[in-house]
Amino acid sequence: MTINRELFDQVMVPNYAPSAVIPVKGEGSRVWDQEGREYVDFAGGIAVNCLGHCHPALVSALKEQGEKLWHLSNVMTNEPALRLAKKLVDATFADKVYFANSGAEANEAALKLARRFALDNYGEQKSQIISFNKGFHGRTFFTVTVGGQAAYSDGFGPKPGDIVHSDYNDLAAFEALISDKTCAVMMEPLQGEGGIVSPDADFVKGVRDLCTKHNALLIFDEVQTGVGRTGELYAYQGLGVTPDILTTAKALGGGFPIGAMITTNEIAQHLKVGTHGSTYGGNPLACAVAEAAFDTVNTPEVLAGVKAKEALFRELLTAINDKYKVFSEIRGKGLLLGGVVAPQYKGRAKDFLVAGIKEGVMSLVAGADVVRFTPSLVIPEADIREGMARFEKAVASVVANNA
Repeated sequence: MTINRELFDQVMVPNYAPSAVIPVKGEGSRVWDQEGREYVDFAGGIAVNCLGHCHPALVSALKEQGEKLWHLSNVMTNEPALRLAKKLVDATFADKVYFANSGAEANEAALKLARRFALDNYGEQKSQIISFNKGFHGRTFFTVTVGGQAAYSDGFGPKPGDIVHSDYNDLAAFEALISDKTCAVMMEPLQGEGGIVSPDADFVKGVRDLCTKHNALLIFDEVQTGVGRTGELYAYQGLGVTPDILTTAKALGGGFPIGAMITTNEIAQHLKVGTHGSTYGGNPLACAVAEAAFDTVNTPEVLAGVKAKEALFRELLTAINDKYKVFSEIRGKGLLLGGVVAPQYKGRAKDFLVAGIKEGVMSLVAGADVVRFTPSLVIPEADIREGMARFEKAVASVVANNA
């Protein structure tokens, strides 16, 4: 059997349009394709590979657990799930954990819990959910409707109801929307897919205060910002604001599929036996790998290292931009960074991604106008410098083609 890009078109549903490059091996922040060509990975599987590729701690955890126990239904619990849950509780505001397979499923659980909490405590009239334009919360029908990008939710028939959207960082608009009928507010503490948009400090605090005033639960979607990505274990810890429910996935498993919703005892009690569930949620393999990833990231050295690496990324991106003038702004926090393309490149962020692949560096986009960087949290300085040298060549080629 010949394994190539053409086979994708033959056997896969066409909802993706992958590159012709097919990676076959990764180590640290380097990846090799079928032809043996090497790439520096600044994409991290979209903020997933928080420790790069084949990190020894994760490989060891997977091998060890793989020889013990792979799967149990939730009729029984298991040791890796309990260990990971205890560590999540000890490191955050939360008292209770619910495990899922992905960020979307963690968000689905959070939204269902918020609706059930409001129904139990206040009645059927308290069902409104507020989220933010350009937000992204997953691809289930509930989460994609809550997400503030209609292009992802249109075209599938009637949408879940009583969901409204406000502009991010516009506290006055949000205050005009929220009321005692609002059951929950879902937001990213730094918008990822929407363009790497950081929240204003007064906006986050204002949202928290208004949720408290109206007895609405504040849900932080930390699927992308969580597990060290911003230089804090979770982004809320650097904002001085505590949510009622938090969702985490992506980096939580370091590349192994897992998600979690965490919350307080008072709120958690409303997901009684039988109200929600997941066949694979709390899978022993996933939880064992996630525990190793969590233990590795949740250290002062790694978290401080994220902030140091952010400074180097910004320095090198700024130097490239001083020379080529392709970005109007470098924004984001930690190792969730975005270069906003200058007006003459509007709508062409992907050109930089494609040019990067040709030069041996992997990046991402966040919408049509932002080049996104989400590398390993432990990427060596040498790899950052080498990757940026390759990215500069990619920028030069885009500029030359634009002349």
